[in-house]
Formats: sequence, structure tokens, C-alpha cells
Amino acid sequence: MEISSVFCTIVPPHILDRLAQAEDPRVYEPARRTLEHDGAMRTRRRVTAVRGAAAPVGTPSEKPQRTIYDARHTETLPGVKVHAESDPSSGDSTVNRAHAGLGATFELYLKAFGRHSIDDSGLPLDATVHYGDKYDNAFWDGERMVFGDGDGELFLDFTVSVDVIGHELTHGVTQYTANLEYFGQSGALNESVSDVFGSLVKQYALGQSADRADWLIGAGLFGPRISGEALRSLKAPGTAYDDDQLGKDPQPATMDGFVRTSRDNGGVHINSGIPNHAFYRVATALGGNAWERAGNIWYAALTGGELAEDAQFADFARLTAATARSLYGEGDEVQAVLKAWAQVGVPTS
Repeated sequence: MEISSVFCTIVPPHILDRLAQAEDPRVYEPARRTLEHDGAMRTRRRVTAVRGAAAPVGTPSEKPQRTIYDARHTETLPGVKVHAESDPSSGDSTVNRAHAGLGATFELYLKAFGRHSIDDSGLPLDATVHYGDKYDNAFWDGERMVFGDGDGELFLDFTVSVDVIGHELTHGVTQYTANLEYFGQSGALNESVSDVFGSLVKQYALGQSADRADWLIGAGLFGPRISGEALRSLKAPGTAYDDDQLGKDPQPATMDGFVRTSRDNGGVHINSGIPNHAFYRVATALGGNAWERAGNIWYAALTGGELAEDAQFADFARLTAATARSLYGEGDEVQAVLKAWAQVGVPTS
């Protein structure tokens, strides 16, 4: 199959835009370089496509096949191969974190949802570390995960948050399944799905139930010059940071705050707060482990073949309700889904 190739970053343009306007060169220089890089990559990816891998003969392995490359502070991909699946731990902690994060994501999808890697056909998981010069982002480019080291002041090494790795690899899952268009509400759903499963990767790895999880994306990424918890919060969109340089987290939690903008592909990183919060409400209403009933509903809705590429929030809301009913009957699960979407202002009928 041929599917759209989207350049998906963890740090959204609105954050980098704000930093790029600072007066201190230690703040604006890495932000401007990162913005310039990401803008060029988005333009380049719009005119390309990724061809989906054909299913291999036989049963895919239940063990990941991870390879880590080192860009050595260049922007050349994939870089130099430095770590294979069977290799012992590296002397480079960034390599080890990337390897572990790829494995944690593989583990969640396999154990919780029976999915064999990103494409469900045993796709090898490749990642490149030490990308660029003080590059303040991490991204999925349709083929691999790429991690910047951060600049040390605004952002730290992008391998430090396992949910970031889960988030970016989930863009690959979406790419191989619903292939949600990366614009407007469908793009915000694309981003939200990545936040949801990125959070579930962390919760699964830590053995955390829904009531114990922090529901943050990118906790630990901010450097010493930034005051904030994380990039985004599923529990309380709009509260992840409030910083003199970053400004205040602009994510809405409900449709009352929906942001209409032409920036960032129609606000895909901002309005994703609405479906994010709906999932949080479903997961906490049901209790227990969020990757079980709530995660199962979201995963089945994403991968079941009924989600249109241009799906809007209401389309996804109706589908998750129908999926909950199909999986669990008329019980707590359906009521939790219906109530959560109502609480964020998205209709299900």
C-alpha cells in the first residue's frame, strides 16, 4: 500500500515560535535553527510517500529488531550504525535509552494489543541519536525515530522520556492503519492518538494504573531555563507549562476552547488536547490499567478499518462508542466513553 509520508515532531511549532522571539541568543538561536530545519523537512516530506512493507512470510517474531545509528551531530540519516539488537549495553546512555524506549513501545503493542511492531508485520525498529547541532526536537520521518540532543538550556536529550518515543512510533502505527490526514481535526486526532499511546507506553513500562499515572507527555525534557512540567497534559490540557519564555500552554480541554488557526497544520498540536482529555476521562472512569479497556477501545477504533483518513472529532467519538459496545456490550465501558466525549463537548450522535 502507498501511504502519506508525514514529518511528525514532538515539540510543536508554537513552542519553538515563542522561543525564537526571545532576546537572548542562547534561547532564540537553537529555536530558530530547529524551526528552520523542521520547516524544510515538512516541505520535503509533503512531496514524498512511504510504501508500506509487505507482510513477511510466516509469523512475525515476538521480539523486537532494534538498530541504533549515530548521526554524530550531523543531519545525515541514518548515520553510523552503533548498536544492534544482540549487542550488549552501550557506553553511550543516549543509545541505551533509545534502545530501551523502542523496546518498551514494542512491548506495549505486543502484550496489550497483540500487534507485532509498528506495521503488525514485524517491522524492524530503527532510530538515530545525536542528530544535528543542539537540535531541539525528536521526530518520526515515516521510516525511523530521530532524536536531537537538545541544547542543554531549553531542552535536554530527547531520549529521556519514554512516552516521547512511544508517541513518535505511534505515528508509525497510525501511518500503517487509519493513516489520518495531518491537518485540522484529523491531524489533531493523529497527534492525540500518539499522545494516548505514548502515555500508555510509559504507564505499561512502569506498571502504573490510571489513577497513579502522571498523564504527562515529555516530562523531564525541559532544561534549566524553562519552568514547566512537560509539553502536554492529558489530565489537564492547558496546564503543562506556564513560563516567561514559553508562555502558557495553549491546549484546550473542551470544544469551548477549540483554536482555529492556519499554523501547525491547523493546530494539530493544540486541539489534540480535546480528544486527549476524553481518553483520560474514559481511562480514569473505568479505573485499573488504562491500556486494558480504555486502550483496547482506542486501539480497535484506530486499527479496525472504519476510521476515515479525514475523520473529525465527532466521527472518532462515535466510532469509539460503537467499538466499546462491540467489545464489551452495554456496560460501564460504553457509558464511560459517551460521558467522556460529552464532557469535552464532542457529540456522539
